[in-house]
Amino acid sequence: MLYRKDPKSGNDVSILGYGAMRLPSKRNKIDYDEAKKQMLYCIENGVNYIDTAWPYHNGESELFIGKVLAETGLRNKVKIADKLPHWVINNSDDMDTILKKQLEKLKTDYIDYYLVHALDGNSWDKMKSMQIESFLKKIKDEGLVKNIGFSFHGPKEDFIRIVDEYNWDFCQIQYNILDEQNQAGTEGLKYASKNGLGVIVMEPLRGGNLAKEMPTEAAKLYASASQERTNVEWALRWVWNHPEVICVLSGMNEMDHIKENIRIAEEALPNSLTEHELDIIKNVGSSYRKAMKVNCTGCQYCMPCPFGVNIPGCFEHYNSYHMFGKKIMTKGFYHVQMAGITGGDKYLASLCTKCGKCVPQCPQKIDIPKEMINVKKSLEGFFINLLMQFVGKMMKKQNK
Repeated sequence: MLYRKDPKSGNDVSILGYGAMRLPSKRNKIDYDEAKKQMLYCIENGVNYIDTAWPYHNGESELFIGKVLAETGLRNKVKIADKLPHWVINNSDDMDTILKKQLEKLKTDYIDYYLVHALDGNSWDKMKSMQIESFLKKIKDEGLVKNIGFSFHGPKEDFIRIVDEYNWDFCQIQYNILDEQNQAGTEGLKYASKNGLGVIVMEPLRGGNLAKEMPTEAAKLYASASQERTNVEWALRWVWNHPEVICVLSGMNEMDHIKENIRIAEEALPNSLTEHELDIIKNVGSSYRKAMKVNCTGCQYCMPCPFGVNIPGCFEHYNSYHMFGKKIMTKGFYHVQMAGITGGDKYLASLCTKCGKCVPQCPQKIDIPKEMINVKKSLEGFFINLLMQFVGKMMKKQNK
């Protein structure tokens, strides 16, 4: 495992961090044994930064991490990152209450890296009106947290203002080959680093989209490189190529993915990609952007939908429908997984009532109700619905 120096604290941070937002699950609950095995494997192989948050796995992620570290005695081997959820805070007392609960859930008396979660300009102004600066200073002075930062989803101008308006230790941004100009972007990354902040990167694979089957043009571009690498390795190496980045979070929940990420993290040095390789990656990013219809990362902040729509699932199928040319197959997968044709619940885009509850929750600022209309037009319809209902009935008969 390679490590990079956190400029404010001097900590040696593993360049690969364990993201606990997408842990292995069974029946919508964390699969404790499998998740524990995976997390311990990461720690044994040098990962020392573990990232969680108040809403992850409906509040179960913090409990999981606290339990595993307490059972194994590994608390002092890792740095825990947790987050203050601004959207549930109505006054300054709420901040104290939430931090106290987080410390209890994590079974620790301090948090190494504490972030104000998912800030943009408006939420930062709201938190300032409730004396967030005084709260952050107090909890750091009391030793309840060691480093103060923020995670960010918003326009670049807001990011720069937030960096300027408080003495942060670090920040966390979404950054990958598709997001050089989105949100904080490359300019924000360099600005934060210039101001002495360690930068943690989330969504290096864009919610897993960069790990899946590639558009044909992107695959051809990578194949033209002299060095053979997987699309995951290209994407991760591109982020790690930036010396400003101290740690990249990966929501890895399969052991094969974990092993691959650790292997790459043992080799990925800053400024190690050639100009030719960087040109290839730039062109790959352009090919993805041309093919992708909806800018969804699968973060689940929009969920649950009160009417049952699986919003990230709908967008995943919709993007696949337009990116990979396998339209009939994609429609089939959409109905098998989303229409309940084998007896499960329905999660279809057509269940959307345009209530708009999801819209302000989306970090990518997607007009979700509008896009659900497009998903429905592309993937649903009278004849495909009729066909898939027939397929479902036949499958049920075979299972009897």
